[in-house]
Amino acid sequence: MYLLIDAGNTRLKYACHDGSQWLSQHAVALDAPGLALPDGFAPARIVIANVAGPGVATHLERLLTDIHASREWLMASAMRCGLRNDYEHPASLGADRWAAAIGAWHLLRSNALVVCAGTATTIDIVQDTGNFAGGSILPGLELMLDALTHNTAGLPRSRGNYVMPPRNTHDAIASGCLLAQAGAIQLMAMQLPPSTPILVAGGNGARLLPHLGSAARLQSDLVLQGLLAIAMDRSETDDKAWRA
Repeated sequence: MYLLIDAGNTRLKYACHDGSQWLSQHAVALDAPGLALPDGFAPARIVIANVAGPGVATHLERLLTDIHASREWLMASAMRCGLRNDYEHPASLGADRWAAAIGAWHLLRSNALVVCAGTATTIDIVQDTGNFAGGSILPGLELMLDALTHNTAGLPRSRGNYVMPPRNTHDAIASGCLLAQAGAIQLMAMQLPPSTPILVAGGNGARLLPHLGSAARLQSDLVLQGLLAIAMDRSETDDKAWRA
């Protein structure tokens, strides 16, 4: 059995898997007082992707105190689960991006554009040669909206909707920020063959999906899928990352 934990900038996502199927998946606040695990669930391995900082890591350690299982705090590496990391400095890649790329490779074994639309939006390329080729990071949708509110004198916090063409300021802001996100994704997609799948995860994924064309699909658990692949395959694991 496996416990997979994705600590992002805004939420804590975690899931339980018995080796053949998901038993549960949850998304809670980063400071959640506990983990809701199925009755009798006793994981053999725990894999954690934490990009929320040391405070959250300490909180997770407290939550996991009574669970006696091997743990890995995921760090990107040169290769994992059959996927090579072409980053100039592989270890500098965020654990969540690495897990999402591994999840995409595990699910498709083909070219893929991996979009995680959360606090930040990351847009990464996985090639059918088994390479993570790199990608882009831009402010997430809410950060874009906040930037316009806090750094201009006359623009309000948008309560608008996506409309083409926008005919009021609120709709202009909402539409412009969505177009910026979608345009960046589409430009990255042009680096891959036409009709390459676009896997979209993250809290804003559902808002972006209608603007990304027929190749895009929502894959909300993409990071968890990658963590599961890692938990189930230790063949390329640096054993120093694990502890009893």
